[in-house]
This record gives sequence, C-alpha cells and structure tokens, in this order.
Amino acid sequence: MRRQIIVVFFSLFWLASGAAFGADRGALFKVTGKGHTMHLFGTMHLGVPEFYPLEPRITRAVAEAATLALEIDPAMAPAEAAAAMREYGLASPGASLPPPLAARLAPLLQKAGMDPAALAPLKPWVVAIVLAVHEFGVQGFRPDLGVDAHLATLALAGKAKVVGLESAGSQMALFSKLTEAEQLRYLEDAVTLVESGKHRADITELTDAWRKADRAALDALALRLDTDATFSGRFTRDVLLAGRNVGMTDKLAQLLERENKAVAAIGLLHLIGKGSVPELLRAKGLTVERVY
Repeated sequence: MRRQIIVVFFSLFWLASGAAFGADRGALFKVTGKGHTMHLFGTMHLGVPEFYPLEPRITRAVAEAATLALEIDPAMAPAEAAAAMREYGLASPGASLPPPLAARLAPLLQKAGMDPAALAPLKPWVVAIVLAVHEFGVQGFRPDLGVDAHLATLALAGKAKVVGLESAGSQMALFSKLTEAEQLRYLEDAVTLVESGKHRADITELTDAWRKADRAALDALALRLDTDATFSGRFTRDVLLAGRNVGMTDKLAQLLERENKAVAAIGLLHLIGKGSVPELLRAKGLTVERVY
C-alpha cells in the first residue's frame, strides 16, 4: 500500500479526443533571451489515452531539444519519493485523527476500496493527496499516461538529456511546514471537496481546459485559485504554486542562458494567473510569447 501511495503522491505533483495530427493542449510559451529560445509547456501529471498525440509544435520542439526540464527527473523519482515519504510523510507513533474527521473519512475510504489501517501511519496531508488522486483515477486518469512521462519518453528517444527542476524531497518538505492542526484542516478541506462532488467537477473543468487549450477557461481557473479563501486553497496558491514558481523560474532562466532550444514542461497551473512562471520570466527581462 505504501508503494502505491508513493506513486500517487509523485503523480499528483508531476497536477476529448484529438485530431489525427494532435490538437493544441494546455498552454505553450516561447521564451527568448541571451540569443537563445526555450519552449515552456503546461502539462497534466496524470493522463488518459485521448491526450495523445500531442500537437506537432511541442513534439518537434522536444525532438530538437538537447535538454528537457521537468519538475522531477523521472529516473530519480522512485527512490527519491520513497526516501522523502519516510522523512516527511509518516505520522508520529500513536497519532490519530479527531473522531469527527475520522468518521467522515471512513466511508470515503471504504467507497474507494482503501484500508483505513493502511493509511493510519501517514500524516493527514498524505491522506488528503491520496483522496485527491483517487478522484482522478475514478475518471480514468493514470500516472503512466501523464504528459511529463510522455515527453520524457520522447526526449530520451531523441537522445536529449532529461533534468529535474525540483526533487520529491523538496516538494514533500513544503508540507512539513504545516502544523498538525493545519494538516488536519488540509485533510478536512479535501474530505469536504470529495463529499460534495466538487473535486470531480474541478477535475473535469481543469482537464477539459487543458485538452482544448481553452485560454478563457484557464483564465477563469486562475481567477478562482486567486480568490479561494479555504485553507487548502491558500496553501496551494501561496506555497505549492507561487512559492515554487520562484525557484523554477530561476532555474529556467539559467537553462535559457546556457542552452538554445531547450524545452521545459511543468504543471499547467504554474503557467497561469498571478505570479506565474511566464510572468516571473518577463520580470527578468526575457521575452515571453504565448503560442496558445
């Protein structure tokens, strides 16, 4: 069960049918500076077969790239994730959920076919992520069909180097900043979203917007993220997105300075809204053009 949880966590971070030659998906940007050009693509970390093929501009860019930068290097991910889970994801011995929250969680786990005893050793934030990714799975989304993994396969086939901008440890460490009370609030928000059916509705909205490269829908999602007043919403916006965007932007700017025709592919939500990676790259004096 713990191995499944590691895969689930890694898949989350990594967060319609296409025409024969591939349709526009997500968001694609062209970044120029220091005489070099880099493509920046917004991905979905979990996918379905209908996501593919991707459209030719991104696949051609990957084919021509010497380097593909992803959030996490997939070659390092399993071992890193296992070590990080041991360091950041295990609850203190004897820890338990408050009875009212445990009572709400139990039927959700039962419906999902999960054993509460298997999740008991884990911190509340890990349980929240397990719930979230299960909701994706119910709608057919799978880690092995994630866009990051697909692009890594294309890059390696073309002999490109694949590098990670972050590590599983650095991502999980963000949750270690939460107090025990805050972790319980994070889990409670996740339970509320699943109970209400809103989580599945949000998944549909996000994935439909990605499938169609629907700029208006993505802008609406960004606005909703910016105004989400729930604890989990604020943590996602301020820590999991904006906080990480700064570090990834710095590394992408360094990559652009070193290399021409590199490709970076990171989660779609990092590329939209206030404090997005494209916005931060522009603030560094780089030219950022949105292709779609």
